Amino acid sequence: MLSFSIAPPSMAAVFPRGSVSGTSTSSSFHGVRIRHAVPVRVPAATISSRKSSATVVMMAKREEELKAIRAKTTDEINEEVVDLKGELFMLRLQKSARNEFKSSEFRRMRKRVARMLTVKREREIEEGVGKRLSRKLDRQWKKSIVVRPPPSLKKLQEEEAAAEEAEKSA
Repeated sequence: MLSFSIAPPSMAAVFPRGSVSGTSTSSSFHGVRIRHAVPVRVPAATISSRKSSATVVMMAKREEELKAIRAKTTDEINEEVVDLKGELFMLRLQKSARNEFKSSEFRRMRKRVARMLTVKREREIEEGVGKRLSRKLDRQWKKSIVVRPPPSLKKLQEEEAAAEEAEKSA
């Protein structure tokens, strides 16, 4: 909160920059005194211990997922990135068709793809691949991708085929 008061130039005090007086800072410019209320910071630990425990659990899951990703080869990472991007495409189709879907899956998949690409780039940096060459290799890799249905679509097609066989045999 700002408060203004007018004082004659002889009474106006000049405060050095960055000086703090209690909970407000003051400055003076040609007799106009400006006071800024400085908010008091409360340590995060006193606000909620529940939030911090949830954050720790999320970070542990993230670290566990990164360990699993780092255990994979670069080719396996590339394959999984293609599969996840296909799944994202299927989610977008479901959304546009107004079918039921979990909106949280968008964020989860995008973050998983980002983690995989980050690990892939970390490996390139370890090998000494520069930024420009990395982008060139990435463009070549994207051109070489063979389009295939995502795993969820394959699973759906298999379930439909099994249901048709069950109808024919019944």
